[in-house]
Amino acid sequence: MDKSKETLRIQSWILIVAVLLFSIKIVAWYLTHSVSILTDALESIVNIIAGLVGYYSLSIAYKPRDSNHPYGHGKAEFLSAAIEGTLIMLAGVYIIYEGVEHLIHPRPLEQLHFGILLEVCSALINFVVGFLAVKKGKANGSEALEASGHHLKTDTYSTIAIIIGLVLMYYTGFRQLDSIVAIIMSIVIMIIGYRIARKSVAGIMDEADEKILGKVIDLLNRSRLPNWVDIHNLRVIKFGNVLHVDCHMTVPWFLNVRQAHKEVEALRNLIEKEFGSAMEFFVHADDCTGRCCPICIKTDCTVREHPFVKKIEWRLDNVVPNKKHDLSTAP
Repeated sequence: MDKSKETLRIQSWILIVAVLLFSIKIVAWYLTHSVSILTDALESIVNIIAGLVGYYSLSIAYKPRDSNHPYGHGKAEFLSAAIEGTLIMLAGVYIIYEGVEHLIHPRPLEQLHFGILLEVCSALINFVVGFLAVKKGKANGSEALEASGHHLKTDTYSTIAIIIGLVLMYYTGFRQLDSIVAIIMSIVIMIIGYRIARKSVAGIMDEADEKILGKVIDLLNRSRLPNWVDIHNLRVIKFGNVLHVDCHMTVPWFLNVRQAHKEVEALRNLIEKEFGSAMEFFVHADDCTGRCCPICIKTDCTVREHPFVKKIEWRLDNVVPNKKHDLSTAP
């Protein structure tokens, strides 16, 4: 199945599950009058809104690029994750408010056994769907789907904590524990919401993803070809499920256009094999100079001006700058 269609299908199921779980939790709250269950239900409203935003953003993100959007629509996924993270933090603030209110003015709880049973069911459903969403989000390169999955798993952890609190209240009768659990879990989900929002803002601002860059650099070092004298000005950005790779490659000056293009294609094929075919690839080919000879690993060069001295390992600090390598840049 096409990855974009699969991602949209999973996102639609996340939305359906969010509505189902919200209904379950509202019933549990109605039966028990527990503030911790109420806050759990309120978080499910955030899940519904986030599911709608996620589905809409994904439907935009997977549109083909056009004249107005030459790099595609992939950044819509970052917007979805930013909204979702913000909503999680807002839900946390409201949960703290309700928790403090009920801590000061505790209310009697009823039918806790039914509430516990319903919360257990919602936790199981949440975790399974969240786990699958994260797995598919990583496989399909979807920030929005992965964020939705993490949100559902976070909801599962908060629900588990609430279940533990309800069980303790059931056996001890300590009603204030209801509010204490709600406040603690609100702090946890606010931290996770911040992390989701922070990651999405980094994507919107084209912040360098050092994790992806590190993987690309490691791949280049492991599979380096003799004619790849130097690689610099490397930039890797991910929009949606599309990886954009730009760099300058220094090749022997005596290669003709067709031969130089062959080296560029070899580089493209290498990265495509590792990261998938959803990729935009732009390489500027530079010719080598005499200063490149001491670091050039090509052994059959007949026009070498200087003997080989040292191979330069490509690292994050020396492939990102727009500067050709020579002995002065060697560690």
